[in-house]
Amino acid sequence: MSVKKVSVVVSIYNEEESINKFYSVCSEELSKLSQDYELIFVNDGSVDDSLTLLNNIALKDTKVSVIEFSKNFGHEAAMIAGIDYSTGDCIICMDGDLQHPPKCIHDIVAKFEEGYEIVSMIRTEREDGGFFRKFTSNTFYGVLNKLSGAHFIKNSSDFFAINDKVANVLRRDYREKVRYLRGYVQSVGFKATTLEFVAAAREAGESKYTFKKLLNFSMNTILSFSDVPLKAGISFGIVAAIIGIIVMVATFVDRYIYKNTPDGYPTIIVVMCFMFAALFLLIGIIGEYISVLFKEIKDRPIYIVSRITEKGENKDVSL
Repeated sequence: MSVKKVSVVVSIYNEEESINKFYSVCSEELSKLSQDYELIFVNDGSVDDSLTLLNNIALKDTKVSVIEFSKNFGHEAAMIAGIDYSTGDCIICMDGDLQHPPKCIHDIVAKFEEGYEIVSMIRTEREDGGFFRKFTSNTFYGVLNKLSGAHFIKNSSDFFAINDKVANVLRRDYREKVRYLRGYVQSVGFKATTLEFVAAAREAGESKYTFKKLLNFSMNTILSFSDVPLKAGISFGIVAAIIGIIVMVATFVDRYIYKNTPDGYPTIIVVMCFMFAALFLLIGIIGEYISVLFKEIKDRPIYIVSRITEKGENKDVSL
């Protein structure tokens, strides 16, 4: 495959301290390409000066476009928005904090030139990582691969590249509101490969993924790709029924064969606690799935664009 144009999509949320450095490094790498390119920033409702900085860059550099959301819709929405608006036949998604090295763009383009249609970037190490991050990442992929029918590459990231054929599939068919974009990319098929990279420490600021956000993201991902938790209710019901039968038989034997007279209170309490625990767990699992269904049924937009800055001018978007 001959790459004619490279589109780089960058999600931005409160990254004022690193935007100029990222733009400088990324544009330098892109200018070394023999192909045409565009750099698309998606401002995901930043409340700092990120938007001002991005617009200043776009007004001076006609290769840069800025998509401004009407509010914060989340990283997943920002990435698919960039893909929706991109015009290249090689589309690279990456973060704007320089943890995804722009120098890898050349290796990615080379893989597309070899005929690959998807390139997933695999993080081998992260300079600001610790035991907790590694543990949670390994646990997440371990659980996801056990529960889902698909196989997801361990330590893959939101740093990936797709061609225009794959992008059209994502634009047309994968429009869920509860999203896991890197999972879609790895599960749609096509000719795919991987490249390894070392995630550098953040250029500035702190990660916008708090523990709560990571927990919600992990839960939504599992619910999007697996129905095993929903079916687990049947297993809990069977186990609870078996234990209940055993307790009843034991109580019957103790009362009528051994002629004991147990007070029965502890047994009743234990059985009730177990049954209610299993019941509420099952209700909670069903509730999570209903929550996902509720979001999909409402069919609200994944994102809303209020303004686009490109080719040196601002354009309001008609809704």
